[in-house]
Amino acid sequence: MRLRTYLPGLLVLAALIAVGVAVERGVSSGLLSQDWVDREVRGTGLKGELLFVAAGALATALAVPRNVVSFLGGYAFGLAQGMLLALVAEGIGCVLTFCGARAFARRWVSGRLGERARRIEDFLAANPFSMTLLIRLVPVGNNFLTNVAAGVSRVRALPFLLGSLLGYLPKTFVFVLAGSGVDTGAHLRVAMAVVVFLISGAIGVFLYRRYRHGKSLGEDVERAI
Repeated sequence: MRLRTYLPGLLVLAALIAVGVAVERGVSSGLLSQDWVDREVRGTGLKGELLFVAAGALATALAVPRNVVSFLGGYAFGLAQGMLLALVAEGIGCVLTFCGARAFARRWVSGRLGERARRIEDFLAANPFSMTLLIRLVPVGNNFLTNVAAGVSRVRALPFLLGSLLGYLPKTFVFVLAGSGVDTGAHLRVAMAVVVFLISGAIGVFLYRRYRHGKSLGEDVERAI
């Protein structure tokens, strides 16, 4: 298994942990100590939860990496509640991107994604639920572009969205766990997040290689794994 397969995710995880530590310890008296989560979300009850879900969904729909949403969910709400709210936000964001592309930008997106859109459609066509799950479990790829490409394809919406939500679970858990560990000073949680990320990535690559039925997401993915 190549280290570079995990490198992008590990770098994002390390960056988010560093930012979280800086916020928690007040390293900056300006921007970081007045972080949006601290001001608008934490300790505000249902209002903060709904605001987080809405902002997280919109951010995910507009191509912000969902790892950021997961990490902030753990930082703001802890492991269990953060996991639930982050998944809801990411799921809604996926629906918004998929449906938006399908309803309003089919021709425009198809013309620009071209081969990538056709490749994803071919990969998903026969078994959209299970093949979407494979895509989400592989530790490489772009969530936003996958949602857009699937949206402009002929892939059925419900299997794709359900497969995405289930496939989101491992990475969401990893980044929520890391975020919750930064807030409480629980370094063991942060270490566990890294270990779970590596294990889940290895499982995702194994399943992709075994069950893709001769299909491929492209040379860039093949090289990475």
